Amino acid sequence: MTDNDRTVAIGESMIRPDALTKVRGEERFAVDHYPSGLLWAGVKRAGIPHGHLLSVVTDEAAKIPGVCAVLTAADINGTNRQGVIRKDQPVLVDERIRHCGDPVALVVAETQEILAVALEQIRFEVEPLEPVFDPCAALRSDAPLLHPDHPDGNALFTAHITVGAGENGFADCAEMVEGEFDLPRQAHAFLETENGWARADNDGRVEITVSTQTPFRDRSEVAEALGLSVDRVRIIAPYCGGAFGGKDGITVQSLLALAALHCPGRPVKMWWRREESFLAGVKRHPARLLYRLGADRSGTLAALSVEAWFDTGPYDHLGGVVAALGIEHAGGPYRIPHVDLKTRAVYTNNPVSGAFRGFGVPQVAAAMESMMDLLARRLQLCPLELRRRNALVRGDHCPAGSTRQGSIGLTACLDRLATHPLWTTREQWRAAAGPHRSHGTGIAAVAHGMGYGPLVPDTATAAIELLPDGRFSVQAGVVDMGQGNAATYLQMAADILNQPPDRLLLILPDTDRTFPCGSSSASRTTFTYANALIPAARKLRELLLARASEMMLVQDHREMLLVPGAVRHLPSGRDIELARLGSLLSRDERFVSHHYRAPAARETPSDNSNLRLHGFPHLIFSHAVHLARVEVDELTGRVSVAAYLSISDCGRIINPVVFSGQQEGAVAQGIGYALCEDVLVDRGQIRTADLATYILPTSLDVPPLETLAVSLSEHDGPFGLKGAGEIGIDAPAPALANAVEDACSIRLTRFPLTAERVLGALTERNNPRRS
Repeated sequence: MTDNDRTVAIGESMIRPDALTKVRGEERFAVDHYPSGLLWAGVKRAGIPHGHLLSVVTDEAAKIPGVCAVLTAADINGTNRQGVIRKDQPVLVDERIRHCGDPVALVVAETQEILAVALEQIRFEVEPLEPVFDPCAALRSDAPLLHPDHPDGNALFTAHITVGAGENGFADCAEMVEGEFDLPRQAHAFLETENGWARADNDGRVEITVSTQTPFRDRSEVAEALGLSVDRVRIIAPYCGGAFGGKDGITVQSLLALAALHCPGRPVKMWWRREESFLAGVKRHPARLLYRLGADRSGTLAALSVEAWFDTGPYDHLGGVVAALGIEHAGGPYRIPHVDLKTRAVYTNNPVSGAFRGFGVPQVAAAMESMMDLLARRLQLCPLELRRRNALVRGDHCPAGSTRQGSIGLTACLDRLATHPLWTTREQWRAAAGPHRSHGTGIAAVAHGMGYGPLVPDTATAAIELLPDGRFSVQAGVVDMGQGNAATYLQMAADILNQPPDRLLLILPDTDRTFPCGSSSASRTTFTYANALIPAARKLRELLLARASEMMLVQDHREMLLVPGAVRHLPSGRDIELARLGSLLSRDERFVSHHYRAPAARETPSDNSNLRLHGFPHLIFSHAVHLARVEVDELTGRVSVAAYLSISDCGRIINPVVFSGQQEGAVAQGIGYALCEDVLVDRGQIRTADLATYILPTSLDVPPLETLAVSLSEHDGPFGLKGAGEIGIDAPAPALANAVEDACSIRLTRFPLTAERVLGALTERNNPRRS
């Protein structure tokens, strides 16, 4: 057997099929396409947070040589509305501006230079409206309304969960702690900003190649917004240059289609500059959280109260779903008998908030895990011991009231942490601090639900085909945005078919060539698609063995075995090459597809139907425990992360290298969220408008990372796996906040933990205010 014939089994690390092309710069992302005859499209942004749009003057722009089209809302034949849950965002503003990044007019030009000049020539008249920027103020009865037709005013989403005695449960608590937390906006800061290109034929069918997480949903949204039938829209999604939730929804798609339809036959490209991405792209929801947590004297949790406000900006953009998932996870992975949980997602004139890796859980985890350390300190208990005493096990009710039915590896993660050197030597680490330095260690435990929840069907359809040349094609309609799920699909198919990976060809998402498979989001991508792929590959294997046995005049196809490049009759050692088999069979005989629908929770622990409509409750959860070691410079307030450990329960690990990469990337992103990343907004205007002012962690800020796995098998998971994409970002913020408190005895509840805030807290600690 040569190296090219080597197969890769489940549980082994496999080189990703996109690794070399990406490293060499050969992979063509959406942004890398420059078809012949290319036109450029761009939009005029509102620049103000709130107002009635009275008129748009485009005459001067349209006169400029090289301008092919200047379009406004009047040129749109469809609903002119986009949105996943609620269609409340215009393609182009028709009557009301709701944030500074709203698009008012669309220009198509021969060059980028002409485009820029034309955009400057567009004028519009606006009647200013009073804006609202604070979520609490937006809920007042006299607040200006962003969507006057919304039945609940500026409250996009409201939910209330009561479990046990609710608030009354605090009456029997021996100890109680309280906290108020503020979590910031975070920018996705993906390398490939929002972009794509489109071409419409003379019959009005439009083809869009775009950087997206949701090609099939994009197709439906574009068609409805522009008044097209779905079959008149094709979406092609190559490898995505980063997304993290920021491309879970329409960005450039409808604008590109509109431009292309008005310039038939010419390809039209739109590519947002970094500044435009900051202005118009979505951000992580900022959150304000009020917590109370009570326990008996032994440290058994008894009562929890949470009030959470999520600033969704001017449009839904999954804001209600984010708030619902946040409140489902607000009590962490613990048993708490008496719970009162309230949450709201609120419309404001701030920038648009939307999906971001973690989807509401990093915000509540930062608060809940900080509260656990506050309570441990109050009870004079080891923070690890407090978590072990209250950790959920299978069959327990979670704080939101639903029963945890899947595998739960939280206790195993905590036990693994208890013996790890980074934990057992924490006192030595503290004692090793130099002059004007403090050392500390912090931990956090988290859970993360995977999938869409019970209302929206979480489905995928996989197709696999033996090609006439003897290779296999795997048709995957779900996007790989860098997380490596595409490599996992090929590894699974290669294992079942006993073929080396280079004999498998991946067909990336294309609404004309692949089947709908849902979005690349919600930690559900590999779980759902692989559960469709595995039976398809097994069915194809049996079909090929049966047909090969007929061709070789073998009575029992169980004597046949797929080997690299061939089907072998084991007793005789005779082979029939797959290329020959593929050339002899019709496509119907060598093509198999399979549809899968993920299981969903059937119970409804809350009578709030609004929660169920927004994905509550989830059935399967991943778990993790993180540890952070920090050094605090007490002269400057700077927090340096010296070492970091993540221990995760994500089911069976299919590809250890891909798994570790997921966790390392999530931790690095979480460190940024905890220590430095903050999209600053002043009266609706973004003040950190580029990567010169928005501070991201670099390689110098990311410490040595150790990623361990507690490999428990999930019954419903493909080969026993669970979601791994989001769990890693939930814990860094509280682990680091707890480490800073361990180092300096200061508790910061406003994130990020910048040097200025840490230094301010240190100054107050050293010079307490006199009453």
